[in-house]
Formats: sequence, structure tokens, C-alpha cells
Amino acid sequence: MQHPMLVTAVRAARKAGDIINRSFARVNEITITAKAHNDFVTDVDQRAEAAIVEIIRRAYPEHGILAEEGSRITDKDFEWIIDPLDGTTNFIHGMPQLCVSIGIKHFDRLEHAVVYNPIHDELFTASRGAGAHLNDRRLRIAQRKDLDGALLGTGFPFRDFSYLDTYLATFKAFMLKTAGIRRPGSAALDLAYVAAGRYDGFWEFNLKPWDLAAGALLVQEAGGVATDFAGEQGFLENGNIVAGNLRVHAQMLHIISHEINKPKPE
Repeated sequence: MQHPMLVTAVRAARKAGDIINRSFARVNEITITAKAHNDFVTDVDQRAEAAIVEIIRRAYPEHGILAEEGSRITDKDFEWIIDPLDGTTNFIHGMPQLCVSIGIKHFDRLEHAVVYNPIHDELFTASRGAGAHLNDRRLRIAQRKDLDGALLGTGFPFRDFSYLDTYLATFKAFMLKTAGIRRPGSAALDLAYVAAGRYDGFWEFNLKPWDLAAGALLVQEAGGVATDFAGEQGFLENGNIVAGNLRVHAQMLHIISHEINKPKPE
């Protein structure tokens, strides 16, 4: 039996997904605004967020909210961390790699997660201690023992290029040690894919809390490890994440740490 908060999160995600689905076939009619360089928002993002927030506020008016498109209610014991449309650039171009992401945090601990791809009707859910699921199927992370033959997911820098060289160094190191790297453009969905065993691991720099919260808990509840680049649980604060099973995560973390700490050329 699902926790009532997870039930509410699923209902909110499906409502947002309905809004996304109705607009996906007619993206030429949506309103697009540039928030910053290579960072876009559409009226669909905004309507999806409003629908999610309305459902949460009706069910849990005393809870806090942190959402990408500006909804904020702070200093609460419970906080709902929301990306109403992760993969907006994909959406604008008619690419179906996108999702609704909702994570629920109690004080400093993630408790519930929903990542929903409405285009493919794939609903990833997790509650702390109750495992992770895709629709009605229990998820287990891939059991690969090392990076040889592994398939990794990542995200390229697209707003802040100040760490581009460091990122490219990690990309090269992983490219030389694995079977391949994918960058579909939705970090929340990438992390859900790690939980589902579709990827063996994932890493990215400089993300936002709403990109990470739900996906990180999915990985952990599927039997995996998700940390920041120091091996700690600070990814919601610093935006850096590496995820995989225990062995793959350790090897990825070692390579990332080596590249980050490598002396820079004079």
C-alpha cells in the first residue's frame, strides 16, 4: 500500500503529465521564453507546475514547496521539490525524453519520489524503505561489477561553462573505460533509468535540487548509491551527483575525484 504522500505525488504528476501530453503534438503553438542562455521555459511548464502545486496545497497546506518555475513556500518540515517538466528543450523540439519529477523531503532526508514520463506512460515511484517501482514492477539496479562494458548516462554543461574542461576530462575518462555514454537531456529520467538498470551509472555537474531529488531516491531504493563527488549526501546543495551500484559508483567516484583534483596546466 502506497504512502498517502506518494499517492498525492502520483496524482499531481499524472495531472501535469496530462497537460504535457495535450501540448506535445502541437509544440509549434506553445509560448517559449528564455530564462537564461540555453535555459527555456514554456507556458506548459508553468501550467504543469500550477496544477502540481494546487494538488499539493489542497492535500498538505502546511508543507513547503521548492519548484523550478518559481513556486516557493519555505521553512517547513516537509518540502516538495518539483520539476514540472524536466527536459523542456526536448519538449520544444518534439523529443519524447522528458518527465515530471517530484521529490518529498522531511527535514534533510528524502522520503518519497515520483518521476513520470507521460509520453511513454512510465511511472517511477519510491518511498524510503519500501523500494522503487516502475508502474507495478519492482526495480533493481544493474549488477555490473565494473566499468568494462558499462553504459553510462550524463548531462552536458549548457548554462554554466566555467567547469566545462573538468567535465570533458571526466567524459573522456569514462568514454575510454565503458561501452558507451548517453546524454538524452533529462537528469531526473536518467537517474530513474539507473534505478531501472537501463544505465549502469550516471554523473553530472551543477544540477538543481529539482533535477536530483526524486531520481536520487529512486536509485537508493533500487539498491544503488547516489552521492556527490565527495561521496557524501550533499548533492541537493552542491548539484553534483554520481550514481550506480556499489562497485560502479566507487569506480566512477574514483575517476571523477582524480580528474577534479588533477593539477591544472600552467
